Amino acid sequence: MAQQKMTQLEEKARIWLKERGVTLDDIADLVYYLQSKYHDDLSLEECKWNVNRVIAKREVQNAILTGIQLDILAEKKQLDSPLQETIEVDESLYGIDEVIALSIVNVYGSIGFTNYGFIDKQKPGILEKLNDKSYGCNTFLDDIVGAIAAAASSRLAHSTASDEEIDD
Repeated sequence: MAQQKMTQLEEKARIWLKERGVTLDDIADLVYYLQSKYHDDLSLEECKWNVNRVIAKREVQNAILTGIQLDILAEKKQLDSPLQETIEVDESLYGIDEVIALSIVNVYGSIGFTNYGFIDKQKPGILEKLNDKSYGCNTFLDDIVGAIAAAASSRLAHSTASDEEIDD
């Protein structure tokens, strides 16, 4: 399959992830964490390939840019109160960050919801760092990264279950 040129939106989403300290390898590690016990010969390259396919989706790119922009504005204290404080402290009853994450998870079906819930509670790898407030405000980003990993895991599970690639 020929690779398509990235849109400006996709390029920006990938750049912003990297600028916020998240690499594709970090997300691939999360996919591996979620799926390795179900696939004897799963490689990090296969995980990364699925992460790339998820990030290639416009809905995912929009979620990445929206969430990161809100995190940046909160870091700069440029949101009005009480939203500023709510996002800054990652208020537990504020669920909009999870709603954005679920919009990513939903792209590849219901298995993504369970993968996301599991990884969001466990906070392995990069998610532990993003959840640590000493690395800036990542109220949205930690959920978005977990959702990308959950969606990539779902994509992987679906393609393996049917022994063929799923439609993108």
